[in-house]
Parts: sequence; C-alpha cells; structure tokens
Amino acid sequence: MPELPEVETTRRGIEPHLIKGRIQHVRVRNRQLRWPVPEGLEEELRGQVIERVERRAKYLLLGTARGTAILHLGMSGSLRVLAEAIEPGKHDHVDIVLEDGKTLRYRDPRRFGCLLWTNEEPDKHPLLRKLGPEPLSKSFHGGVLYEKSRGRRVAVKQFIMDHHTVVGVGNIYASEALHHSRIHPHRACGRVGKERYQKLSDCIKTTLAKAIDAGGTTLKDFSKSDGQPGYFKQELHVYGRDGEGCLQCSATIARSVLGQRATYFCPECQR
Repeated sequence: MPELPEVETTRRGIEPHLIKGRIQHVRVRNRQLRWPVPEGLEEELRGQVIERVERRAKYLLLGTARGTAILHLGMSGSLRVLAEAIEPGKHDHVDIVLEDGKTLRYRDPRRFGCLLWTNEEPDKHPLLRKLGPEPLSKSFHGGVLYEKSRGRRVAVKQFIMDHHTVVGVGNIYASEALHHSRIHPHRACGRVGKERYQKLSDCIKTTLAKAIDAGGTTLKDFSKSDGQPGYFKQELHVYGRDGEGCLQCSATIARSVLGQRATYFCPECQR
C-alpha cells in the first residue's frame, strides 16, 4: 500500500504537469471505487484551472477556484501523467484531461482508493477533519506524542500508526522509526517517556524525509508518477528482514504481529 512518502513522491511528480492547467473534460469509466465517484464530478471539474496540488496525510488534493478533488490511492492505486492519448487498460478508471493535451490517469486494480469532491475547505471534509498533525510539520514533536499517550496501554507502534495521533506513519516507517529510536514496538505507549518520544518524533521525521528523497519504497505495487520505482527499500533496517542480522548489533531481527500487521524489530536494541 502506498504510504506517505510514496504519496508525496506522486504529488511532486504530477504537480509540475498540472499546475495552472485548465481541465477540458473528465472521463469516468468506473465509479465503483471504495466510495462511488460522485455523479456530476465531470461538470464540477470541466473548465476549472488546477491551482494547487497538495497532500494531506495520504490524500492528494487538486484545488480549483470552485472546490477540491480528493484522491486516495488505496492499496494499489497510481496516477500517471500522459502526454498523449493512450488506450486505457482494464483498471484505468478515471482520466482528467487538460486543454494542453496532458491526461492525469487514475489506475486502481483493487478499487480501494477514491476520487471525491468538496466545495468546502478540504480540512472540513469528514475524511480529513479529525486527522492528526503532519509528521514533517513543526506542529509534530515529542511533546505531542507524550501528551496523547498518557494513561494509554496500546502498543507504541499502533499508537503512532493511528492517524488521530499523527498522519502518514504506515507500517514500514513505523517499524523503521521505532528501530532507530530503540523503542520496542510492543511497549505500552503510556510507558514511554518524554525524552524517548522526542527521539522517536525526530526518527519519524528523518525516516520519512529520507524515503521521500529516495522516491518512496517499492514493495509490490508502487512506482513513481514517471513509471520508475522508488529506491528506499534498499535502506530498510528491520522491515522484511526477519531472520537477518541487526545492522546495529548483529542480533537476529524478529517478526511479530501487532494489530494484524507484521512488525519487525531487534530484540536487543529495542526496549
């Protein structure tokens, strides 16, 4: 599933092609995504100029003077900017065609993503209004994690993956950040101190920033908006490395399950 770095990589890839582009028409081939593509979306977008290409958590926002299109890539979705008309494939569900001939094509084999529309400020939309802070923003720091965790017993890995706590820290990057901060993923979040949370928040920021710079992590489904894969996978320290040696202490990386998600950690480094 594309995580925050992959979504941000996609945003950066498509933005130069879309900004100030006027939408000629929208072609919806399949409305049955996670939530149905709204009837009338074609009319809402026709003739509008794309003024902003933003990201909130794992949602991409195409802002116009009239409103905002909200996109989510789901488990296996992708966006491509096509310079010329190319025959759509089976899973190419939506085309947003600009007057200059470029087409933003949304592909989603599993159809777990979405394309929605709002005339209000995006942050007021039900999917966005209760989200936690952006992990790379100044509003996210160790103090936020410490205050939100007091009195709670949920495992710290599940805690930082909760989008009410902080957005965009998916399974891969939660495992990596916890390893770099030497915190055991099963530890109750209420038993982590303020200094360790500051270290964890710093590691979350560093891990995500490095992944974005590397173009995202390629596992099964993700490739960048230009069709090339991300390269962060080669830098993973624990995720998917169970049975291998820890890069810090040489102990064997362990695997467990937390909240139905595979979790990887070093039993020696992480406490």
